[in-house]
Amino acid sequence: MSSTTSITIVPPGGVVGILGGGQLGRMLALSAARLGLDVHVFAPEADCPASRVSAKCWTAPYDDEVALLEFANSCDVITFEFENIPAKSLEAIADAGKQVFPRPSALAVSQDRLIEKQFLQSINVPPVSFEAIDDASQIAKALDRLGGKGILKLRREGYDGKGQARIETGCDADAVFAQLGGRECLLEAFIAFDKEISVLVARGQDGATAIYEPPCNDHGGGILRQSTVPSGMSSAILAKAEQLGLKLAQALDYVGILALELFVMPDGTLYANEFAPRVHNSGHWTDDACYVSQFEQHIRAVCGWPLGPTMRHSDVVMDNLLGDRDIASWNQRAAAGEAVRIYAKRGGGEGRKLGHANRMSPKG
Repeated sequence: MSSTTSITIVPPGGVVGILGGGQLGRMLALSAARLGLDVHVFAPEADCPASRVSAKCWTAPYDDEVALLEFANSCDVITFEFENIPAKSLEAIADAGKQVFPRPSALAVSQDRLIEKQFLQSINVPPVSFEAIDDASQIAKALDRLGGKGILKLRREGYDGKGQARIETGCDADAVFAQLGGRECLLEAFIAFDKEISVLVARGQDGATAIYEPPCNDHGGGILRQSTVPSGMSSAILAKAEQLGLKLAQALDYVGILALELFVMPDGTLYANEFAPRVHNSGHWTDDACYVSQFEQHIRAVCGWPLGPTMRHSDVVMDNLLGDRDIASWNQRAAAGEAVRIYAKRGGGEGRKLGHANRMSPKG
């Protein structure tokens, strides 16, 4: 992809547009405000978390081109907070002459798991072995090629463990495929990885880069539960992870924060799981343990500002607060000295991300 040829600088007093109104949009808006920038939010849901900390909000479907362009024309630069926004919506804004970061092409790659894996292969960021699955009849042979066990995932729209199922030789392939809606899938080999880490790379419009120290991530039910820094990984593994993150950001001609999830094998080999073209749950610890958080860094990048320092001043454990039971602990956590962040979502629900808490200690 071509390198950036011009820089759009949005000075204090300018307007950043955010497509999406969830917790990531909310935290981006709060960081933008600290830099003297206003935020306009576009989301299909009224009274969304980001709308309540932003200067203005448009409520319309993402495919409403008239509303999209009205929104875009009120902003100096456009970004987005999650990857299920139609890439065509971003392309329509870009075609109208507005700067969109990250670029619509990066979003499009991330939205289809097959395209994503093929792209990672093409730039020597190795993913887990995989096979494309268009119908249930292909599953048995694909399992044979992948060692008899795998994870069947929807090519599009799955997240937080949704849209996927474990499968092995002898399973009822028709039933599992039907469980996922009979849609195009990707079958990934099942691997006995040791740990998962993630690399958060910031890249500016001028191509400058900055990397946060990779955390170790623990999941339950397909949802991130905890991120820990320092990760306990060797310096060689962390250096290789950072190299892979940089390679991906440069190949995408990326602008903003990019998260690359990596499986760490017992022998130290790294395999890419997936990447997210946005600020990321595994980077929430940066809000309290770093001099410049991932949220401020993303705003700096898309607005053409110099990137900030990524070093941390504390060790930290980030806990996701999932569902009503976890969020009810906010008072005890605050009393214990944790930095509690509540997303102000209307209503709870089992497994729903409602907040997070950072437990910090002196840097070791």
